[in-house]
Amino acid sequence: MKTAICLMFLISCGILLTGIDSQADSHQKTETEKITLLLDWAPNIDHVPLYVAQEHKIFAKHGLEVELVWGGDPDAPLKLVAAGKYPFAVSYQQSVTIARASEEVLPVKSIGLLVEHPLNTISFLKKTGIKTPADFKGKKIGYTVAPLDVLLFNAIAANAGLAEDDYELINVGTNILAPLLSGQIDAVIGPFRNYEINMLKLEGAEADYFALEKHGIPDYYELVIITHDAYLENHPETTKKLMMAIQEAIKFTKEKPDDALQLFFKANPDATKELEELAFRDTLDLFATTQMQSEEKWAAFAKFAYEKGLISKTVKAKDCFINVLEE
Repeated sequence: MKTAICLMFLISCGILLTGIDSQADSHQKTETEKITLLLDWAPNIDHVPLYVAQEHKIFAKHGLEVELVWGGDPDAPLKLVAAGKYPFAVSYQQSVTIARASEEVLPVKSIGLLVEHPLNTISFLKKTGIKTPADFKGKKIGYTVAPLDVLLFNAIAANAGLAEDDYELINVGTNILAPLLSGQIDAVIGPFRNYEINMLKLEGAEADYFALEKHGIPDYYELVIITHDAYLENHPETTKKLMMAIQEAIKFTKEKPDDALQLFFKANPDATKELEELAFRDTLDLFATTQMQSEEKWAAFAKFAYEKGLISKTVKAKDCFINVLEE
């Protein structure tokens, strides 16, 4: 009899505990917060940690369900976040600086890092004989984005002792490689060191490039995660969870690069594997090593941008970013 009573008691406890577990599971599921993170461009190797966080359930581990969305226009994400339409986006240090210095300030801040050094380059074919930026004298130089690329190139040329009439600048739009390969231009500012350089290699062209930060341009963060000032104030925990997940995903990417790349391909099965593998190799060391943004780095680029006329008024570095993670 005692055995039967004990058995019934244990079964009852089991049912009760199962009910509690189910309620806990249900409660946990309702606590998962759905958010959208806008991409700066179509899914590419720069975004590997984001897809790692998604496919490896790191976002879920931090209580988030994150939708990664590309809207087709690299200028749109910052504007949509500034307008309060979306909570988060991948953007650029230059864009945040310009936004904070605009006549009608766009209230966005960088809350963390994805790629911590410039990817933009001045690229050229080795057969042009260009060895240093001083060799741009008498050359035709393509650019893609005005006024930023023009400003950056002029600064590098001036740093090499050239005047603006020593070279010819030609707007090639988004058609970066064709005029370079055909000889219409001798060099172009705009190609990324991880993509276009490898595209040239796959075309059989021997190419080289100058990294901007090594030739007179302040080192800057290529890709940052941004949010709206008001969203940051009203949702500090969500913001922190997002950056904790991204930080963990970057760590995974650096420690297990092969696994990380496969997770990216799983999420993007139509990606061109040969190019993406080369690009990933050249991006891995540039993913953020810390989520502690440097005030000096933000201030240096803001000062440069003001002195060169990219922005018309000064902007405080602390208005452009916040470190949401304590390290």
